[in-house]
Amino acid sequence: MIQYLLFDLDNTLYSARYGLERNVDRRIIAYMASYLGLSLEEAAKQRREGIKFYGTTLEWLRNEKGLSDVEAYYAATHPEGEADTLPPNPMLRSFLESLPLPRAILTNSPREHVDRILNKLEIPEDLFTHIFDIRRNGFKGKPNAEVFYQVLAVLGTKPETTLFIDDYPPYMEGYLALGGKGLLLDEENAYPDYPHPRIRELWELTSYLK
Repeated sequence: MIQYLLFDLDNTLYSARYGLERNVDRRIIAYMASYLGLSLEEAAKQRREGIKFYGTTLEWLRNEKGLSDVEAYYAATHPEGEADTLPPNPMLRSFLESLPLPRAILTNSPREHVDRILNKLEIPEDLFTHIFDIRRNGFKGKPNAEVFYQVLAVLGTKPETTLFIDDYPPYMEGYLALGGKGLLLDEENAYPDYPHPRIRELWELTSYLK
């Protein structure tokens, strides 16, 4: 039986159509190009190859490219105003409040990004028992098994009793490999052949609360 809900943030608690995550990707590539002295095209190519073995671009840059100034990286990739195009979502707030289970957020983004998103959505932080951002997780991200286990330990629950909702298949696969229960939020039907439970709208998750 499901006892806890663990939500991703980006493109999960708000729609991908607002383009916030695409803008983050562009800023990451621009930062990489400057830091590594590459063209945008080469930076994008190296990123695609490099992060296959890591949960985040930051992990790859720190481990393989000598990046040490994490705060400069986040200042460039998550600037003030990054969420300004995101409108309030009173329906989301009502939906979250209606859920009969405790809720937490697990994101590979920094806390300042989380706060901006929740503020723009007008979602009170106290609707979630915990917010696990990349700093709180020691700059390790999904789908690292250690991250999932650390989060579950804090929540006092187990993979099989915690429903994880995320929009990115590799992160979901990492959680399912632990015996967890998960829902892929595939708003744009980008993964029609995904072999595990998949929803198109966040509201559909209520059918899986058993």
